[in-house]
Amino acid sequence: MSFGPVLRALLGIALLTAMDAVVKAQMQAHPFILTLFMRFAMGGVCALAVLAFVRPAFPTRESLIGNSIRVPVVVLTAGSFFYSLSVLPLAEALTLAFLAPVFVALLGALMLKERMDARILQALGFGLAGMLVMVWPRLQGQVSGAGLGVAAALFSAVTYAFNLILLRRIAQKEHPAIIVAFQNCGPALVLAVPAALSFVPLTARDLLIYLAAGALGVAGHLTLTSAFARAEASRLAPLEYTALIWASLLGYFVFGEVPLITTYAGAVLIVAGAVAISRRR
Repeated sequence: MSFGPVLRALLGIALLTAMDAVVKAQMQAHPFILTLFMRFAMGGVCALAVLAFVRPAFPTRESLIGNSIRVPVVVLTAGSFFYSLSVLPLAEALTLAFLAPVFVALLGALMLKERMDARILQALGFGLAGMLVMVWPRLQGQVSGAGLGVAAALFSAVTYAFNLILLRRIAQKEHPAIIVAFQNCGPALVLAVPAALSFVPLTARDLLIYLAAGALGVAGHLTLTSAFARAEASRLAPLEYTALIWASLLGYFVFGEVPLITTYAGAVLIVAGAVAISRRR
């Protein structure tokens, strides 16, 4: 595998992690559903602007069906993950979501007939071991509460795996701008009524912050979608672990969250797996 898709995936993950931090900050001031809606609504604005600029071919019937199927999956994935962000430290929520690459690799082999060799299995094994080390204190009750947040993060890992597998099927045939427009505008429409029921007045500053979150999300998804169109899902999946680096930095500098020593111990295993798979030829 060339380094082009790897670099695209790494950049996309960094942008999306920054978007997660912006949304987490906004959830501290606004209702959860409203924040979720605004993230997708502003993402939809940015995605439509990109769509108008690149002017891709009109999606096929197969693409319309495939992208529409992804909409509820995106809502479930984002909703459960952002809820976990609202009650857990940024780095920990992302760590729990790191089960997703394990599911992606397995589903990629089952659904897409992708080849799994020893290097992929080794990398995924390192990642899973690292994740277990990191969540061990919470499993042992050494870190207080937020059990529902843990469950939400794990649920998002499962739905995210399905989301990536569906994305892999569509990304091979459809323009990334079409895909990203669907996965922003679709959830915004689904969440519009619940958001209206919990609406609170927003300032111009709030709108700019949400617009920034939307732009980060669209840029990240465009980059990540482009990467998945050029490489097998199982080979890019372990790169999701690099989000921990950005989450730890943003969690510390923005929210004052200090990771436990087990976070760093697990990170060593996770990064080792990610580096191993990214250097695969």
